[in-house]
Amino acid sequence: MTTAQRPPSVDSPARAKAKSTIYRLAAVAFGHPLPETQQAFADGSFNQALDSAWQAVTGRPWPCQPASSSFAELEAGYISAFRHGRQGRPQVALVAGEYEELLDGQMRPTFLLNVQAFYKHFGLKAAVGDEGLTEEPDHLSAMLEFMAVLTHLEAQALAAGKEPTSYRLAQRDFLKRHLVPLLATIQRQVASEKRLTLDATLVRLIEDLPEWARNQLVELEARVGPYDEKVKGAAIKGRALDQNLWN
Repeated sequence: MTTAQRPPSVDSPARAKAKSTIYRLAAVAFGHPLPETQQAFADGSFNQALDSAWQAVTGRPWPCQPASSSFAELEAGYISAFRHGRQGRPQVALVAGEYEELLDGQMRPTFLLNVQAFYKHFGLKAAVGDEGLTEEPDHLSAMLEFMAVLTHLEAQALAAGKEPTSYRLAQRDFLKRHLVPLLATIQRQVASEKRLTLDATLVRLIEDLPEWARNQLVELEARVGPYDEKVKGAAIKGRALDQNLWN
């Protein structure tokens, strides 16, 4: 049994590193399952790593979830829910561009351009996934991985005694514009589906991540200021984000 611990201070490299670990582990969990994913769920190493990071950020334990009985069960549940479980379409999309309310009046190419502008600013691009295809930039896993990079850079800056504000501004903007809305939408969609056979760890992440991400956004706005809606307005009009926005 784990016990809650006192989180490190907000400005500690350890806490930023723990946030990065949460985002990175969640990104792995929501990518297409691999046998290694099932093994990490089954032997408890995934839950142990996530619990340690979760406590370091929140002061609360993250409860261990029972694993799927086999990799085949894990993968089948994932494919049915997130890939093509109903008439060739996902029951719950993990891709933001599949939701009209998240496009917010934009055409999807414009929406993707603005997501990719975040990645490009930090020298990143969507990775090649397990099936040899480039992952969609608006896929939940890609967005979580991007936040893992930003919090890792924040941790490095704090450890070196450098100013972390630029990384925190980028986190705030990306959470506000993309990740928090997508997590909330996925949570609602999963709650409305009655026949999902998802792994319990994925279900728990879908339940817990939206509130955790919102709390991260609140914390960031308290430290670096509120999100500027003018930035969103410029993006919706089809202009990519200013490359100097977080400098």
